[in-house]
Amino acid sequence: METPATRTKKAEAKPAKLGREVQARLGQQLRAMYDDVLNQGVPDRFSDLIKQLDNNGSGNKDRQ
Repeated sequence: METPATRTKKAEAKPAKLGREVQARLGQQLRAMYDDVLNQGVPDRFSDLIKQLDNNGSGNKDRQ
């Protein structure tokens, strides 16, 4: 639980700084992780749901 004393310490604390090498390494790791996610593709059930939503959405335009 936060108290007035801990709030004061947090306000006075200097922001953490990362060196360029650490930032570059983090960036590389994040890119590698997200590249893997992007390469996995969209599961068939999600594609089917998107198609259903598109079909329902096109039918609703005629009703407006």
